[in-house]
Amino acid sequence: MTKLKGILLTQGMHGMISQVEGLAKALDLDFTHHTVELNNFWEMIPPKLSPISQNVYKKLNLNDFDLIISCGRKSVIPSIHLKKTANKKVFNIHIQDPKVDLNHFDFIIAPEHDALKGNNVLNTKGAIHYLTKEEIDKHTDYLKNRLVSNRDYFLLILGGPTKHYKYSEQNIEIILNLFNDLVNKNNLQGIVIPSMRTPKNIIELSKIKLQQNSLVIETIDKKAYLSALSLAKYICVTCDSTSMISEAAITGKPIYFADIPTNKNDQRIRKFRELLSELNIIKKLDNSLENWSYKKLDETNRVASIIKQKINS
Repeated sequence: MTKLKGILLTQGMHGMISQVEGLAKALDLDFTHHTVELNNFWEMIPPKLSPISQNVYKKLNLNDFDLIISCGRKSVIPSIHLKKTANKKVFNIHIQDPKVDLNHFDFIIAPEHDALKGNNVLNTKGAIHYLTKEEIDKHTDYLKNRLVSNRDYFLLILGGPTKHYKYSEQNIEIILNLFNDLVNKNNLQGIVIPSMRTPKNIIELSKIKLQQNSLVIETIDKKAYLSALSLAKYICVTCDSTSMISEAAITGKPIYFADIPTNKNDQRIRKFRELLSELNIIKKLDNSLENWSYKKLDETNRVASIIKQKINS
């Protein structure tokens, strides 16, 4: 059977790429990814005030496609316009609140903590993403020769500055010291994985504070990330990243979030953490570690199954 053809539209940020590619793979699409750029002053105008026109965005050379999966503010108008001007029936799916009339899309995927409701809205517990348990297991051995073999491992995943959180060296040093204490007193080895948003000075600070008892990965290395998720007994993610917490939740392992002081109201992100806490998936990092279990979170495949049924019907 011929696969449906999909086009993915994002602003090029890792979290967005993870979501659109994860859904495309779960839907078994033959897809291409396109980075959206808006024209001139339309960069500054919200989608609800923008015309549905080619004038809004730089032209994308696209021909035959069956589905559009978009994520992020800049991709809203291109998705609507490409569906409207296609020469056949095309389904469009937007991830996150598009901040326009929801009826412009066949499906909208939004996390429960956004409180978005509608007949075409599929709510998820956290962010959908591109990781699968099979892919994680396939990369288990990647870091093994760089780690002590007779220890359990504690993984720390670092995010980066956002408008909500004060990602200063002083604040991150508190997390690093707590992490190091837990590694030492539980006879563990630490693994530190940065994200695309992690500043270089924070990676350097991690090396200074942790290198005696932890392996600090200094570059963006997807294989190292997957291997660390597979090997770790415990996982900790800085509180700024709902996407990386959601990704870690596919492992079924204990996940801690490391709190960071806020710059501004982080109510949405706190609601996400409260939901995952109620599901017994995450706990706040403190001065002790414990084991617990929960149902692995795989919202990407759950949502893809619903979309497949609706498209086929």
